[in-house]
Amino acid sequence: MTANAFHNISQIESSLWEAADQLRANSKLTSSEYCMPVLGVIFLRHATNRYQSALKAIEADQLDGKMPKRPLGKADFIKRRALMLPVAARYDTLLKLPSGANLGTALVEAMNAIEADFPPLAGQLPKDYDRFENKLLEDLLRSFDSEALRHATGDVFGRIYEYFLMKFAMQGAQDNGEFFTPPSLVQTLVNVIEPDHGVVADLACGSGGMFVQSSHFIEHEGLDTMKRVTFYGQEKTATTIRLAKMNLAVHGLEGDILEANTFYDDLHRLQDGRSLWGNVDFMMANPPFNVDMVDAERVKDDRRLPFGLPGVNKDKRVSNGNYLWISYFHSYLSSTGRAGFVMSSQASSAGHGEKEVRRKLIQTGDVDVMVAIRSNFFYTRTVPCELWHFDRSKPAERKDQVLMLDARAVYRKVTRKIYDFSPEQQANLAAIICLYRGQQKRFLHLVQDYVARLAIEAAAIAPALTQFETTLTTCHTPLAAFIDSVRTLDALPPDKRQSVAEALAEWMSAATAYATDRATLVSGLAAFCKPLAKVPPQTNDAQHKARQAFDPLAESARGLIKQIDLLYKLAARTAQLAQELATVDAAAEFFDRRATSKLIKQLDEERKAAVEQLRAAAYLHRQIAWLQDRFPQAVMQDVPGLCKVVTRAEIEAADWSLTPGRFVGVAPAEVDEDFDFEQTLRDIHVELADLNREAVDLAAKIQENFEELGV
Repeated sequence: MTANAFHNISQIESSLWEAADQLRANSKLTSSEYCMPVLGVIFLRHATNRYQSALKAIEADQLDGKMPKRPLGKADFIKRRALMLPVAARYDTLLKLPSGANLGTALVEAMNAIEADFPPLAGQLPKDYDRFENKLLEDLLRSFDSEALRHATGDVFGRIYEYFLMKFAMQGAQDNGEFFTPPSLVQTLVNVIEPDHGVVADLACGSGGMFVQSSHFIEHEGLDTMKRVTFYGQEKTATTIRLAKMNLAVHGLEGDILEANTFYDDLHRLQDGRSLWGNVDFMMANPPFNVDMVDAERVKDDRRLPFGLPGVNKDKRVSNGNYLWISYFHSYLSSTGRAGFVMSSQASSAGHGEKEVRRKLIQTGDVDVMVAIRSNFFYTRTVPCELWHFDRSKPAERKDQVLMLDARAVYRKVTRKIYDFSPEQQANLAAIICLYRGQQKRFLHLVQDYVARLAIEAAAIAPALTQFETTLTTCHTPLAAFIDSVRTLDALPPDKRQSVAEALAEWMSAATAYATDRATLVSGLAAFCKPLAKVPPQTNDAQHKARQAFDPLAESARGLIKQIDLLYKLAARTAQLAQELATVDAAAEFFDRRATSKLIKQLDEERKAAVEQLRAAAYLHRQIAWLQDRFPQAVMQDVPGLCKVVTRAEIEAADWSLTPGRFVGVAPAEVDEDFDFEQTLRDIHVELADLNREAVDLAAKIQENFEELGV
């Protein structure tokens, strides 16, 4: 997906959420009341799109003779990952209902019709639409009927569905938001365990995000998810199971998800009748942390606890359920299985009975990778966490080793309260794991990809600069002509006329300096890109040379960004001074205020585009430098503050702790040469906007409470 496409989808997501949330606010419904109906409408929109896309494909195959012309059946659509939607359940049918028709009833009938035709969704779709006002439902349906959404693909709707899940999670719409694991954490788990075949299980599956991200991983490899894996899930909350089944369906996936409390229940059976226990190829989960109400008597003889109970209190309750989950996940794995799960950061160094379980677990040799994550990655909790990974098929040379990866200093700020990983940060962390596993080629392939992308972004800099310069010249011409026209007008204040002339002269001086530096940079970029046009460097030495060749260009790019910003400011200042001078009647006829304002606005857009292009190249250069500075030989090595491969003896000496920060040490202080002042200001602006929105919401809630009290 291109950056522009990503940006467009982000805009669509944001505008749809704003529209939907505004409707919720106007209806005075809570997020919990509004969550399922909105997700149901998204599901309907996407189901209709998939149906229409499949129908076109079927008709094309029939026309080409690839498929006989006969009445169509459900299997024809299922084969193409679509439902054969009944007429009553199609989105366009609902929109074309006559004025005055009961939309609530029509939506309930649509959901019933889909469930009748698609058993995996039986009893799962929302049907409480008749409680909503007709006008609200009509507005909601129309908000998901833009031209862009009528033709949106599965990837787009999958993202929109996940985005709405995230937003509802942030509002605590279901179970305080625990139904949704942030995609960054899920993606990290997927990158480590690489679930690409067999049985994939999540026994605290929430809204099914682990399954969806596994599907993305498989399809990125060019494979068909449903031919490669079978998904099994357990979830204790019926409403959350509905979210999960809709989430799978909206992505064209299926899974066997049962309602159960995994602390006590092991309900699944494979197709051959075997239990999941001991037969899972990939176990993934984000279980609830620090549960202290598990009945020890009910679980004490559970075969899923081969390391024993972690500790029981005087009320015969398990003191903390974390190690029940950890033991369960290990016990479900097949002899070659892998597990990746989110866990409270307290668990990795917990004492007493929990330490004893951890010791036994470490002695199996199956603990593979531990990743520390900083706070603010969750949407409804600020606590830090750790990602645990097991691998029962570790080679003999690594059986005694564990990779400790402290990623707390790796993050991207999304909002004032929410952090995540950028795609490149995800890839860089995965590259470290590749080196740990001796997969040097994958590490070098990532750097090669960065160099290739860097060449593409570098080649796009000159056209972006040219566009900015063209607009800059277009701005300069009328302003210079204005100064010439009013130079001899006696009615004008000399000081103001002088100010405009001086501003114009300063602008020209800056433009001259810019032109020199610009020519040097563009020439250097052309020389850098030329040898990379055919094949980016594949060896470590060649990649280092490419990075070193760009080092001075990155520095020049940073300098040119400052010059571009200065040129824009000087142009805007000159235009402002000229506009003030033109308020004198004698000069007004020589100045077109509207045209000049339009040009300055256009110049600002071109400035942003040029600066972003320069930053895009510098950003990729930083990714290469980040990896090469830490792993110069493209082999695994300890990096202070980031990673260390530790032995079982070292873990024992640390009281059997699995806390990464205890082993990796502290990173040396670094000067951030790429500190982005403008981005920092944007971050502050985002934080201020968040605070303003929260203030408005709080004020509205207070007012509503007063009204309910009759005050």
